[in-house]
Amino acid sequence: MKLVIHDLSKTYANGVIALKDVSLTLSNGMFGLLGPNGAGKSSLMRTIATLQEADSGTIFLDDVNVLKNKTRVRQLLGYLPQEFGVYPRISAERMLDHIAQLKGVAHGGERRDLVLGLLEKVNLYRDRKKHLGTYSGGMKQRFGIAQALIGDPRLIIVDEPTAGLDPAERNRFYNLLSRLGENTIVILSTHIVEDVSTLCSCFAILCSGEVLYAGDPETAVRELDGKIYFKAIDHGDMPHYRDAYRVISTQLRSGKLHIRILAEDMPPGNGFSVSPPSLEDVYFSNITSRVDINTI
Repeated sequence: MKLVIHDLSKTYANGVIALKDVSLTLSNGMFGLLGPNGAGKSSLMRTIATLQEADSGTIFLDDVNVLKNKTRVRQLLGYLPQEFGVYPRISAERMLDHIAQLKGVAHGGERRDLVLGLLEKVNLYRDRKKHLGTYSGGMKQRFGIAQALIGDPRLIIVDEPTAGLDPAERNRFYNLLSRLGENTIVILSTHIVEDVSTLCSCFAILCSGEVLYAGDPETAVRELDGKIYFKAIDHGDMPHYRDAYRVISTQLRSGKLHIRILAEDMPPGNGFSVSPPSLEDVYFSNITSRVDINTI
């Protein structure tokens, strides 16, 4: 199974360029789409999910033209949007049954087996009779995945799925998404670097509607070996260091500003120490040319 996106562009009526010549190729497994808020991630997800038109470019899911054969795409797609609402006074079991009917599962016995099997898969079987309004944030997200899996989709899109989850719920969600990615293309759109480093075998960095980097996390991190340095400085000295070095991230700890810089040609000296790179360094080194580090 392959999803091939080629030269996809989208500009909204207010002049905002949401996507600019986006080209990506995705195969079975977890694919991370990483970028700051407003990078164009949701615009790309909505276009793939046939919820908005593109101005130009193509998307093919194997031989299916996504932009022209929307009905077929929706039969193959599972989608968990960033804002997933639920009916608070309906049980998870009844709601999934209703969604399965809407997706064409007409036979009552088949539908019941499907619903109970999905609730078991997302670890909600024991809570199937509870009203959705009583669910925690993580339980609602797992219910969202259950509804996205109806119809045995070949492509699953999840947009910012771990935002607001506590660590335990987040870990359970990681495990669920990893299992789904074994036989399906799963696109994980997020601004949380840890989500990508934990789950994804391939990823892309999107910023200002453009793909800045695409590859696998291990290779991306390895490319920065020996190039990342750190130092603790006084906050007031930041303008000097910003002018003298390529500062990619900052963190205030114990009254000192800890800065990380990218030095590609030679060691910077001046009290800097080399640091093992991380995927966060890959992310920041790509987006700092587009986004002020003080805003991320």
